[in-house]
Amino acid sequence: MDTIVAISTAIGNSGIGIIRMSGEDSFDIIKKIFKTKTKTINIKPNTINYGHIVDKDKIVDEVLVSFFISPKSFTTENMCEINSHGGIVIMNRILELCLKNGARMAEPGEFTKRAFLNGRIDLSQAEAIIDVINAKSEKEAKASIKQLNGELANKLKSIREKIMSILVDIEASIDYPEYDVEEITNNRVSDVMKEVKEEIITLKNTFDNGKIIKEGIKVAIIGRPNAGKSSLLNAILKEERAIVTEYEGTTRDTIEEFIQIDGIPIKIIDTAGIRNTDDYVENIGINKSKEIAKEADLVIAIIDASKEIREEEKEMLEFIKDKKGIILLNKVDLEIKIDKEEIKRIAKDKCVLEISALNKEGIDKLYETISAMYKFSEIEIDDSLTITNKRHKNAINNMITSIEKSQKSIEERMPIDVVTINITEILTEMGTITGETVSEDIINEIFKKFCLGK
Repeated sequence: MDTIVAISTAIGNSGIGIIRMSGEDSFDIIKKIFKTKTKTINIKPNTINYGHIVDKDKIVDEVLVSFFISPKSFTTENMCEINSHGGIVIMNRILELCLKNGARMAEPGEFTKRAFLNGRIDLSQAEAIIDVINAKSEKEAKASIKQLNGELANKLKSIREKIMSILVDIEASIDYPEYDVEEITNNRVSDVMKEVKEEIITLKNTFDNGKIIKEGIKVAIIGRPNAGKSSLLNAILKEERAIVTEYEGTTRDTIEEFIQIDGIPIKIIDTAGIRNTDDYVENIGINKSKEIAKEADLVIAIIDASKEIREEEKEMLEFIKDKKGIILLNKVDLEIKIDKEEIKRIAKDKCVLEISALNKEGIDKLYETISAMYKFSEIEIDDSLTITNKRHKNAINNMITSIEKSQKSIEERMPIDVVTINITEILTEMGTITGETVSEDIINEIFKKFCLGK
């Protein structure tokens, strides 16, 4: 493969920056632009050399260069990493020198893609790398690290070995029909398929928690103008993120922020106040608020408790009646004029809490309620493998379908070679997770999600 190069650290000013290069010509290229005091570059496995990056005779930067010799590197190719000062001008200058001397610009995720193509990691581990990078919570990071360490790959390998063992038995029964072992083979296939199905269903059942760990909970805050939505967002974030005024209609677009509750990422969306208005721009925001509420996992409907309930608020509660929701009676630090019993009657099964967003009262109770609703305390991943990837879940569902087909074929006394077709389908679906049977288009799509330099 040709030699690729990219800046691997985030763009911006920092103490250090890393320019990564991988490929057959990596060491030849670095020799042209890197000079040490001794004028001898010590290219030994896992060593670091001090010196300068130079453009002809001009010093570009003082650097440390790490060497990784094939096959003991991230990509399994010859690699070097230039640790420079973290200014964008300096890093781009070094990148240009590498390109000028024979490297080409790496595509997003190409270093990891090479690690996959060269057999160092499987596709599930490659996907775990981007999940580790993008992790929004400690629990998501832990789940991703488990997959990166190969726990999913090892689990699938164990299941694959069981399936391969019965395929060997099936092959033997087909090749030596005179021994009349088909009945024994059918019984064993049935037993193994039952065992495999249980293991795969156990994996599938982890996805509900895995989805929460990875994607978190999308929470929309809705209410009339001046009900306290922006004040609630500020109280949750513990900062003045949203503008709060006494004028109605201040918020006309959404504000989105992430928080964590019990280690689970929560996406909080503050929306435009819902009311009847002739303002064209405000109406756009109101319609957007309703769309976000429809799509949200959880809706927090906030009502001003210092005023009597209005028709628009009754409509709002009716609008979210089929959604998972929490009703907040805000401004309880003022004189309460709202009929709490009427709210509870309209809200039906919805939890109703009293808060003062301005004084930050009741926020902890809100957290506790959200945590209890989604059973966050039960989501533990320390001792178990958790599926967080939708692509993996789809493949697992297909595996279960193929298992059920094989079981039905056995029950209907179909020829054993017909059963083999369904069992082979299980292995094919398994291969889409680990990468053995996945299409090139899917591989390319996966690595497009990566950042440059990884």
